[in-house]
Amino acid sequence: MATEKLLPISTSRPPEFPPEQQALFCEVLQHLNRACVPYVVSGAFALQRHTGICRDTKDLDLFLPAEVVPEALRLLRDGGFETEIRDPVWLAKAHRDGYYVDLITGMSNGTITVDRSWIERGSPFTVLGVPTRVLAAEELIASKLFVGFRERFDGADVVHVIYGTMGRLDWDRLRQLAGEHWEMLLWALILFHYVYPCNTGYVPRPVWDDLLSRLQRGLHSPPIPPFFRGTLIDDRMFAIDVDEWGLDNPLPEYRRQRRPKIVESPDLSRAR
Repeated sequence: MATEKLLPISTSRPPEFPPEQQALFCEVLQHLNRACVPYVVSGAFALQRHTGICRDTKDLDLFLPAEVVPEALRLLRDGGFETEIRDPVWLAKAHRDGYYVDLITGMSNGTITVDRSWIERGSPFTVLGVPTRVLAAEELIASKLFVGFRERFDGADVVHVIYGTMGRLDWDRLRQLAGEHWEMLLWALILFHYVYPCNTGYVPRPVWDDLLSRLQRGLHSPPIPPFFRGTLIDDRMFAIDVDEWGLDNPLPEYRRQRRPKIVESPDLSRAR
């Protein structure tokens, strides 16, 4: 009988990384720092910075603009990593000795794209003894808005970031990042209100008024022609809407329009 994989439990206790994993993560950060590659650390380390929550991870998540990914991959390949562009819309990977570095340039559905401003707005932080920068709280929230899959839901992370920062966020920036997908932000804020009803004031009243008034207008004037967006959240759980109920799937078009995409550099191609 297969052993059930244990799900993580939130805690402030730092994980004990194996020495070889810690050394590898430090090596990656030092390589990129020396080469002045523009990046910010995301994932578990950014969550720790903004909430105090510690999480074990086998992956080092880095956010960076698509146009600098080929240079980052070249540096990592020279450092003995195997590299690949897993999905040109958002993800490249490097791995060595069973540990992975994820180079992330946006959301897999093509709705949110990392640009230089994400790097410039990063917060100074020390990761495993290496001075670096992690995602600002606003970008960390934005990066998690669409993680609403059946097997993974980052809503708890989002509300923890709001709670951990006591709402001291650039709310204009956050609404800008959500853009046309502002309902996903409102959904997260309603979850925050449910979880922390005594701390609703962490979200400024003008933000509530703005998003709720947009919702009211949408309820009174539904879009014409009607459209469907479920696959932007989870294309597997909403597959029946497209495959059997005949609704148009917006996901391929969002992914097609996503610019810039990760492109393979000539030297990377020759190295294979």
